[in-house]
Amino acid sequence: MSSENRATHALGRTYPGGMSAFVAAMNAKAQSLGMYNSRFYEPTGLDFRNVSTAHDLSRLVAAASKYPSIRSNSTSNYGSVYTVRGRQSYKNSNALVREGSWNIALQKTGYIREAGRSMVVKANVQNQPVTIVLLNSPSSLTRVNDARSIQSWMLQTRS
Repeated sequence: MSSENRATHALGRTYPGGMSAFVAAMNAKAQSLGMYNSRFYEPTGLDFRNVSTAHDLSRLVAAASKYPSIRSNSTSNYGSVYTVRGRQSYKNSNALVREGSWNIALQKTGYIREAGRSMVVKANVQNQPVTIVLLNSPSSLTRVNDARSIQSWMLQTRS
């Protein structure tokens, strides 16, 4: 689903102990998941100092996929919430989800200038679970096409 960085920032700001305690908890959770090459400086992912690796992100995908609400919300085409300002609607930013031809269990796209376009996808290809992590794509289209190429390669090698 499209990111809601204001909500993420609000979670950090209102966490017991404030933003620094929230970020410390994020880093502790990352370490407990075996994400030894990841460091977080703020919760939204918009700070270039936040770093991770494809291997670490695959560990995060494995952990996040255990939560039905994360799986459901990350793979829905549209969503909405009601706030004091009224209804706020969101659409999924991942073309693979919108097209509906993949069996996607969980996904997240991202972008900051320093890191390019990124995407993680946990899907089933020929009834086999696979996690694809794409980092530093020059555009949203290239990251989607790279995922399609990986899927095509997997289908060819398993035929």
